[in-house]
Amino acid sequence: MSLKKIFLIFGLALSMLALVAIVFIFIVPEGKQHESLLSEPPAEGCTVVMVGKDASADSSVMTTHTADCSICDWTWHHVPAADHEAGSMRKIYHISQIKTWPPDVGLKWDMNKENYTGVEIPQVPHTYAYHHGVFGYMNEHQLAIAESTIGCRRKMENSTPSGIFDITTLTLIAMERSKTAREAIKTMGKLAEKHGYGFHDTGEMLAVADPDEVWIFEIMPVGPLWTPKSGKPGTVWCAQRVPDDQVSVCPNESRIGKIDLDDKDYFLASSNVISYAVENGYYNPERGEPFSWKKAYSPTEASAASSRGTRARLWRFFDLVAPSRNFSPETPNIEFPFSVKPDKKLSLQDIMDITRDKYQGTTLDPAEGLRGGPFSNPNYHPRPVKVEGKAYNTPRTISVNRAEYTTVTQCREWLPDPIGGIVWLAFGAQDTSCYMPLYAGITAIPESFSIGDHWVFNRESARWAFDYVDFHTLVAYSHAIKDVKKAQAEWEKAAIERVPAIDITAKELYGQNQKLAIEYLTDYCVNNAEEVIDAWWELGDRLLVKYNHLSIYDTENRKRTNLPYPESWFKEVIKYHNLEPQKPAKK
Repeated sequence: MSLKKIFLIFGLALSMLALVAIVFIFIVPEGKQHESLLSEPPAEGCTVVMVGKDASADSSVMTTHTADCSICDWTWHHVPAADHEAGSMRKIYHISQIKTWPPDVGLKWDMNKENYTGVEIPQVPHTYAYHHGVFGYMNEHQLAIAESTIGCRRKMENSTPSGIFDITTLTLIAMERSKTAREAIKTMGKLAEKHGYGFHDTGEMLAVADPDEVWIFEIMPVGPLWTPKSGKPGTVWCAQRVPDDQVSVCPNESRIGKIDLDDKDYFLASSNVISYAVENGYYNPERGEPFSWKKAYSPTEASAASSRGTRARLWRFFDLVAPSRNFSPETPNIEFPFSVKPDKKLSLQDIMDITRDKYQGTTLDPAEGLRGGPFSNPNYHPRPVKVEGKAYNTPRTISVNRAEYTTVTQCREWLPDPIGGIVWLAFGAQDTSCYMPLYAGITAIPESFSIGDHWVFNRESARWAFDYVDFHTLVAYSHAIKDVKKAQAEWEKAAIERVPAIDITAKELYGQNQKLAIEYLTDYCVNNAEEVIDAWWELGDRLLVKYNHLSIYDTENRKRTNLPYPESWFKEVIKYHNLEPQKPAKK
């Protein structure tokens, strides 16, 4: 080939590249340019609900966390308060949300010590007591936290050792060192800026609450090339306060939009919150559009309708709490408001019911028709499926049966901190579990909470009692769930109704002898939980006997009847198999 031809081909190639660049920059709409570089926000992760004190029926600030993992560590632990010598240091470990070890090797919270980052930070003179599962959930001062993974742009991810802090470690540090939501946000943000954030985690959201307010705190890495020597923040973060009379939700999607950094009562952020977006081409101030956090760092174009229910949780929550607003499932999720005022103030039971919602009565109800089988089981198809090479979305409900546990936290400013804070904990699938109260000030939780994993059945583990019930409920769901709801009314509803009396007794004791009040609350919480766990093991046994062989065994009358199938199911079976009706017998 002649040299002239080579130069001609080379020139044409350059021209084509330039043309592609021009189309990419000027014709592709802003926000779409980096679409292929996005780390898709997870659709299978956790749902978080937040309720301001003036939006709740009893004036408590509430948050929820559905830990929807299916393979994560489910154990719960209490960490006591501690005093530390002057000049002592606190080691920082990498803690994965997902990784577990076989029970015979060691418990997760011991094995994590093998993942030392090599970084120590100055220890504070005194660390507070708190309860934790995968994350820190509540400390003795009623600081409460809930988590939801929201993702970020792929270019921002930092899985290198320079990302010293992950989201789990940040929540534990916040529990140890903070009394208020604002203090926790600033503590986590400052540490992540100085030492770097990421490693196991990408974009994360935390609901951070105290007795007075609740905030959405979102934090993201700043790429694998960051080092402390750069002098730049090792993370980018932003926080927005939920108005006291409103509620909000995070279903694995960034929720913070336009920000006003001059309004310190409602917004907090890292120093690079806008500059990092400008430097990386995620936001162009010359276009004259206001900066939007979620559009810059974690945009998504999906809606409940366009995703065929995979991303319907955002719409569903707002439709449940504010039906008068007539939110459309066609509305892009990124266009939904940050928060809304609910049509009525929400009670603790209302919030628990929302954590169990499976889109009942909507076109996305996963129990309707063939999807739910003969016994209207909403848990058959929790994830998208592939058939003959084609993908089909299925509704992703707020309640999914892969939850490790679900929490509802209450922070109540009219009571002393050890009494005012409550974590309501339900192990396993929400629809077949039972919420148990753990007051903020208790000094112990049942030993069975800290035992067990998914791969080894263990009757000493609290979680397995609830999985035992769930497994036997799935067989004949529409019938067995009635037995479960009856048990929930007996144990869960009774615990809710008992709270005012427990509060009064504990407060009276607290005024006389704080230690005695703490012992009283600890004994109550541990005893109640142990009774519930025993009741659930017994319930599982009863379900096994009652619905054995897909029959109904009446243990009181020692009779057996056939489990009734709906006629609609038989019609579909007849249609699918082209069955012929039986010919009438000849007379």
